[in-house]
Amino acid sequence: MSTSRRKFLQWMVAAGAGSTVVKSASAHEHFKGYPDSYGVLHDTTLCIGCRSCEKACNEVNDLPAPDKPFDDTSVLETKRRTDAKSYTVVNKYDVGEYAKGPVFRKFQCNHCLEPACASACFVGAFTKTPEGAVSYDASVCVGCRYCIIACPFDVPTYEYDEALTPRVMKCTLCEPRLKEGKLPGCVEACPMEALTFGKREDLITIARERIRKYPNRYIDHIYGEHEMGGTSWMYITGAPFEKLDMRTDLGVTPAPELTSGALSLVPMVIGVWPVLLGGLYVISKRKERMAHDEKTSAVKEAIDQTQADADAKLKAAMEKARKEKETAVEKAVTKALADAEKERGKEDK
Repeated sequence: MSTSRRKFLQWMVAAGAGSTVVKSASAHEHFKGYPDSYGVLHDTTLCIGCRSCEKACNEVNDLPAPDKPFDDTSVLETKRRTDAKSYTVVNKYDVGEYAKGPVFRKFQCNHCLEPACASACFVGAFTKTPEGAVSYDASVCVGCRYCIIACPFDVPTYEYDEALTPRVMKCTLCEPRLKEGKLPGCVEACPMEALTFGKREDLITIARERIRKYPNRYIDHIYGEHEMGGTSWMYITGAPFEKLDMRTDLGVTPAPELTSGALSLVPMVIGVWPVLLGGLYVISKRKERMAHDEKTSAVKEAIDQTQADADAKLKAAMEKARKEKETAVEKAVTKALADAEKERGKEDK
């Protein structure tokens, strides 16, 4: 991570003495969202599963190319979720009598009005912005991944294959584009206008009007208007939400209210965190030193043994060569004497 261990420990020591991190967690007030914040309404009755939104998201966020191209719809046969290399995915659902064919739902961060990820993060790496996005600051993240556990929608993922600077990865609502006056990449790319971008209050009005105008097409509910205190990304659909793997057991209470009891333990955790990390650091270093010493000793022993084996083999080879040489010389002398004896015998005759 970009934050050094020393710097992080300094933060934790300060927090243990009564930092504002603890105060903000314990004195959280209900927040109903910024009045002019933006969001997206996803109408699943219009989505055709073309994956244009996936492709646009990949391009505007400079994400790695997928294993299969975006025009390959065979991936829709497998239920997917977002990961470190994809901020959004489209899944296909068979809803039986509720639709003549499959229903497609786009899955990404819902950008809660009161984010569970932000309430669980004790270093403030997540922030709900006035534009509507839940932004993430990797420079202060310590990699605890409490946000992943806290999210009721199972959205944030982690760069487990990034050894040096892993980050939490999720949809950003194209926040940089919003600040430039542009649409989110997925909204701009949708050919069926299944995604509508605008002020959240206006989207709720649009959704209610569609439900009123086409009561046989839609379930009379806007998913995200009130779930977990409300989200900036909302859905309307003609099939029961549970048929689309959308949780219907969340209630309307914002995440910070549900986690306030757990967060009351933060002062104690932060107070002992430096000691814990310090102890783990010492233990880790001791293990590293012991492992290094053991490795060095093992290498030396292996080298010594190899050298001893080589010396023994060389000595045995030299001894064998000496004996073979003596034997050969002895045979040669014996033969020479025998030949000489034969020659003298011939001369005597």
